[in-house]
Amino acid sequence: MSSATAEARPEHRNLVGAFWRGFREFRRSRPFWGGLLAMIAGVPILYFPYAHLSLGGVTIAMSTTAGAGSLIIGVLLIILGLTAWFQPAVRIFAGVATTLLTLVSIPVSNLAGFGMALLPGLIGGGLMMAWAKLPEPAVAPAAEAPGAAEGTTAESVATEQPAAAPVAAEPVAEEPVAGAATEQPAAGGSIPAQQAAEPKEVR
Repeated sequence: MSSATAEARPEHRNLVGAFWRGFREFRRSRPFWGGLLAMIAGVPILYFPYAHLSLGGVTIAMSTTAGAGSLIIGVLLIILGLTAWFQPAVRIFAGVATTLLTLVSIPVSNLAGFGMALLPGLIGGGLMMAWAKLPEPAVAPAAEAPGAAEGTTAESVATEQPAAAPVAAEPVAEEPVAGAATEQPAAGGSIPAQQAAEPKEVR
């Protein structure tokens, strides 16, 4: 089989690069860090009331009557973190609820998981409330070619017709109306210049 008849190898796809680009787009389009911190805060609250710690061969169980409250608060914090990831429209509600549940966990769940959930919960709730979607970049109009622009300008100039110059209206001489009565000078008034210029008859 010659090289001309051999099948072309499919393009090698960089799966790691494609995954990283998709993750970066996912992270930028939602309050990612706020939701992550909320889920991190829910883990110690959920874990310590049901944990059995061994210190020097002594098993310590911290199960109390507030175990059910710790379970509810921890699960709700994890759910709120996932909600902020997959429903960014309700990020304000998720941030407020995360902050309130973190504060409630101080008296209810062993001082908010011995303080391990306090800072992540408060910071995560604040990040969820403060997050805003990035504005979309404005698309710049495509630049026209210089030759095309010059041709368009030349055509527009050639097609334009010169505007007609305004014609000035000629004054129309008023003709005297035949049979019109001439004005008589008032008594004691001066003689018109036309009558003064006429010669007098000599008898």
